[in-house]
Amino acid sequence: MKRTAAAALFAALPVAAFAQTVTVQDAQGEATVPAKPETVVVFDLAAIDTMSALGIEVDGVPDFAPPAYLEDVFAEAKPVGTLFEPDFEELAAMQPDLIVAGGRSQPQVGALSEIAPTLDMTIDGGDIAAQAKARAQAYGKIFDRSGAADEAIAALEADISEAAEAVAGKGDALILLANGGKISAYGPGSRFGWVHNALDLPEAREGLETETHGEAVSFEFVAEVDPDWILVVDRTAAIGREGEAAQATLDNPLVQGTKAGQAGQIIYLDSAPLYLAGGGIQSMQITLDEITEAFADADS
Repeated sequence: MKRTAAAALFAALPVAAFAQTVTVQDAQGEATVPAKPETVVVFDLAAIDTMSALGIEVDGVPDFAPPAYLEDVFAEAKPVGTLFEPDFEELAAMQPDLIVAGGRSQPQVGALSEIAPTLDMTIDGGDIAAQAKARAQAYGKIFDRSGAADEAIAALEADISEAAEAVAGKGDALILLANGGKISAYGPGSRFGWVHNALDLPEAREGLETETHGEAVSFEFVAEVDPDWILVVDRTAAIGREGEAAQATLDNPLVQGTKAGQAGQIIYLDSAPLYLAGGGIQSMQITLDEITEAFADADS
C-alpha cells in the first residue's frame, strides 16, 4: 500500500520530539530511538521472540503464522501487513513510537523509517549467539528491562554450557535442511551454524558454503561425509506447507547407512523456531534443549 499524507506528516516528527531517547546498536550502527516507547510494531520474528522473553508487549506484527510458542503474542497484536509488504496506511493510523524490522523485512527499513524511528535488528551469520545477546541488551535498554535482559542472557549462556557439555566427545555433526525432497548442508558461519560455533561441535565436513540457503548437496554427499550425527531442519514443516516430510526425504539407504543413521543419531529438530525466529533467545533455547537431550542419551 502507498504511504499516505498522514504517514508523511508523522514521519516529519524528529526523534528529539520525544521526552527521552536512548542510543543502541543495530545492524547498521548506532541508532537513537525513543526511550520506553508505548506503541511498538515489530516485523522481525527473532525480535518478537526476544522481546517476548523480556516481557515487552508488541502492538503490531506481520500477518504471519508464527511458531506455536509465539501464537499468544501474535493473537494479542494487530496485523500490519506482511514481512515483505508492510501496510503503510495502517501503520500511519497506529502512529507507532518505534518500529523494529530485520531479517526478511530488512529491505523495508528505509520506507518504515519514514513512518517512525525504525531499528534494523537483523541477525545474520557470524557469531549469532553474541548477536542474540546484544539484541536482548538493546531491547532491555530501550524498554527499561535491563534486569530481564540480563536474566535471559544468563539463562541462554547456561543452556549453551549444558549443551556444550552434552556434545563434548560425542563425534561430529552435519546440519541438513530438508525442503520438498531436496537437501542443503550448513556449516559454521551459516544461519544454523551457530550450533557448531557456540557448542564447539565438530563439523563433519569443513568448507561448506555460508549462503542463506546453504549448500545444495546430494544423498551421496551425505554418505561420503558419513557424519556421527545429523541435525535436520524441516523447512516444509517450519513454514506450514504441505510436502514431503524430512523423515521421508532422508529415509533412504545412503543416509540411513551413515554412522548417524546406524546409531539412531539423526535428530529432527523443532524447525519452526530455528527456521523462522533464528537468533531469538527463546528459539535458541528450544534448539539447545533438543540437542542437550539427544546427545546426553548417547554413549560417549
